[in-house]
Amino acid sequence: MNEALIDLRAWRQFVAVAEELHFGRAALRLHMTQPPVTQAIAQLEKTLGVVLFDRTRRRVALTPAGEALLPDVRELLARAQALPARARAAAAGQVGRVRIAFVSTVGFEQLPAWVREFRVLCPEVALELVEATGDVQLEAFARGEIDAGLMLHSPGAAPPGLACLPVEVEPLVLALPAQHRLAEARPVPLAEVLDEPLVIFPRRIVPSLHDAIFDLYHAAGRTPQVAQEAIQMQTIVNLVSGGIGAAWVPHSVMQFRRAGVVYRQVHEFKGVGRRRVTLPVCETSLVWPAQAAHPALARFVAFVRERAGRVTV
Repeated sequence: MNEALIDLRAWRQFVAVAEELHFGRAALRLHMTQPPVTQAIAQLEKTLGVVLFDRTRRRVALTPAGEALLPDVRELLARAQALPARARAAAAGQVGRVRIAFVSTVGFEQLPAWVREFRVLCPEVALELVEATGDVQLEAFARGEIDAGLMLHSPGAAPPGLACLPVEVEPLVLALPAQHRLAEARPVPLAEVLDEPLVIFPRRIVPSLHDAIFDLYHAAGRTPQVAQEAIQMQTIVNLVSGGIGAAWVPHSVMQFRRAGVVYRQVHEFKGVGRRRVTLPVCETSLVWPAQAAHPALARFVAFVRERAGRVTV
């Protein structure tokens, strides 16, 4: 017998004899006759090349090797007994792993609350989190490195080819240096900020939202004066605090308090040809490859669907 082929029945017989220290009583416990139990233990010892029991006419005792092996075998049998229930739990999405990438704006408020609640509901599903911009998430999907992503984009402009669950729509607000001439205005007139230097994320990060911001300026007859590009929202806000320029950021970024920065709502106005200029809004969506949705991911998607809320803008 190959060591790798030792079946659980042999280990159960070993535990019964080890606990009874009597082959006859162990056989009764296993609903067997004694000779097959004796033969099974002898075969197990032969396969292992180790004596597990000292036998005399009067007594049976574990050898040091048998004593060392007993706790591990008990654990093995317990784990084997739990396997059917664990398999059913895995099929129901109650056990497993979900690798989630997320944009920084979700990390301010929503994501921490979701993780906390999901861990209570599904303690055996591990959530592995990594912060990543939308373009990085798409690359990670292509490499099979993540199961789901929380992405930022313009409403209805989630990346194609992925299942999509919108979870929030929020307005853009203006981040201004605290010493800016418009810092005390509530709200800030749009016409007053269109010629201000702009700190913005590169287009590749969130193409649809980048285009929406540029369209806002073009509708008002202006061209954005980009002073600096930066990838992370925290970096953009830090640059604003340094007086580099103003920045359009999602409303949720207001949770990021930074000395030297104020957040202000902006008042819309009629642009070129008296056409109303509408301020852009942004949408956050949970996205995932629909064909690769395993049970744990499906459970997380259902969890988010129940809690997804939309901000009225």
